[in-house]
Amino acid sequence: MTQTAWRMSHPTSRWARAFGVFEPPVLAKVLAVVADALRAGGLRWYVFGAQAVLAYGRPRLTADLDITVMAELEQVPGLVSRLGAAGLVLQSAATERFVRRTRVLPFVHEATGIPVDIVLGGPGLEQDFVANAREIVLGGVSVPVISPEDLIVTKILAGRPKDRDDVDGVLREQLPDLDLERCRRFLSMLEAALDRDDLLPELEEALGRTRSCRASR
Repeated sequence: MTQTAWRMSHPTSRWARAFGVFEPPVLAKVLAVVADALRAGGLRWYVFGAQAVLAYGRPRLTADLDITVMAELEQVPGLVSRLGAAGLVLQSAATERFVRRTRVLPFVHEATGIPVDIVLGGPGLEQDFVANAREIVLGGVSVPVISPEDLIVTKILAGRPKDRDDVDGVLREQLPDLDLERCRRFLSMLEAALDRDDLLPELEEALGRTRSCRASR
């Protein structure tokens, strides 16, 4: 399994509060300081996960932020320092071995307790995702957000019940404007890389559910 596929198929927020829900202005405050820190470092990045689902019209309770940053392992110390100066604390679980294995940096915003998971993006799909990201205003903060097509791909790969719900929600809101061939192309690539045959059928089933729902309105 590729590093990219591993990261997308496993939840990154193991440190989030089990039932915590933060008010949108608080999340926006944290997003703003993270965005400032990443932009000051000249890094390419995008928001994904629950905040991206919200951006495309699907109501979602969430207690964390998931962000992919295009950075190499040797850039980690500088990234940790920059985010630390912005009020984020790297969690003790982020040993060197953990980061090398998962390419995930689990932070918590000290003032609010909001978890912020930073995924280190690398060659492959994430390069395409960052190039295709859209600038969207979330809570008054303009940030790059993974495209709805690429979000659908990551959610289908993750495959949990809530991810399937998210796929349905994004499809219902965005279907007329989606580049479905992009979704199919990337899912086909992942099926070949992971020796799977269930990702494209999952998309088609979700499309069937969405079209039936739209037809019944």
